[in-house]
Amino acid sequence: MTRKLYENDSLLQTCEAQVLSCEQKDDHYEVTLDQTVIFPEGGGQLSDQGWLDAVPVFYASEAGTDVHHWTKTPVEVGKRVQVKLDWAVRLDRMQQHCGEHILSYAFWKTCGANNVGFHMNEDSVFIDLDKEIDEAAAEKAEQMANECLWANEPITLHYVDSTELGKYPLRKKNEKLRGTVRLVDIKNGDICTCCGTHPPYTGMVGSIQIIRFVHHKGGSRVEFLCGARARKEMHKRNRILEDTSNFLSVKADEVLPAVEKLHQEILDLRGKVREKTQELIRFQLPELLEKAPKMADGTRLLVLTMEGTAQEGKSAMKLASAEPKVLAAVFTRDGERLMYQFALSDGATGDCKACCQLANAMFSGRGGGRLQSAQGGGTAGDDWQEKIKELESRILAGA
Repeated sequence: MTRKLYENDSLLQTCEAQVLSCEQKDDHYEVTLDQTVIFPEGGGQLSDQGWLDAVPVFYASEAGTDVHHWTKTPVEVGKRVQVKLDWAVRLDRMQQHCGEHILSYAFWKTCGANNVGFHMNEDSVFIDLDKEIDEAAAEKAEQMANECLWANEPITLHYVDSTELGKYPLRKKNEKLRGTVRLVDIKNGDICTCCGTHPPYTGMVGSIQIIRFVHHKGGSRVEFLCGARARKEMHKRNRILEDTSNFLSVKADEVLPAVEKLHQEILDLRGKVREKTQELIRFQLPELLEKAPKMADGTRLLVLTMEGTAQEGKSAMKLASAEPKVLAAVFTRDGERLMYQFALSDGATGDCKACCQLANAMFSGRGGGRLQSAQGGGTAGDDWQEKIKELESRILAGA
């Protein structure tokens, strides 16, 4: 049995411990100690990291009453080691975890939304609510959550029998709990059962910042960050905003209207380019048809290559496939992406699906269709035009 010192003192960073066992598992070793300050993954909180003397612990897991410390090298059984916590990792994960309690409570109090899911990874933290929220609800909950931090409320732990849980105003109730239960109690705030680590005061969470929220399974998924993560993200976003405002020569609060204006101008220009492209294709089409090679039955293979969007490629295909007895092949490059379409016009013979499969193989693409028409997309390398010529030769040869 491992004595879990982190349960009652989340600020304790080191301890001495005796190695009880060390077992090799696949590509790592799992070391069990008689006591530890390293928290194993559980309750939605990621595992701590640290060291056993100089041996790094990259992960910790719980197995019954034991904590397994994962290392890349073995540690001698019976040896006494210095267990040291990677405090930066602990503080970060403790901030995110405790911040989740506080923000979930704020949503519960301000708009009656219940937390039905919690997800933490190395970059982001999410809670799932059973109710759809809007910007006003998100801002109200975020404000209440941060007011809890500014008040620097104390966070205390209670160990009670599961039969006594009805005496506490729990935000989340679990009727399946039995025996002694650990309660995390935030003064004037959240109180719930939890096995994770929490600071002694809410001020250590630093800040709580909602990044975004989306509709999710009839409710909302809220992404947020706390503490150092929130500060780094806000610094990065502010830098992007400032760089963009400088680039556009507008004030920061004028960036969105300026971008919207540019976006509309681009759409207008694309429309004009599309019109001119169609005019050019109409002008060139008679000459292209005259030069188009014929297959054995007289079907002409009309190949068009162009730079543009998928929509422009579709417009070009509409023109090309309107000509009688034509197997039309339109290739449109948009940056590193190459889109291709094949279609048979009236009186033409061929297999568009087979043509698309050839293109997939040449351009490492995906796509399909049927005999009469097919389309797909792949990667346009530097030699994309040479490959199109090779594809044209193979189609004519009946490959």
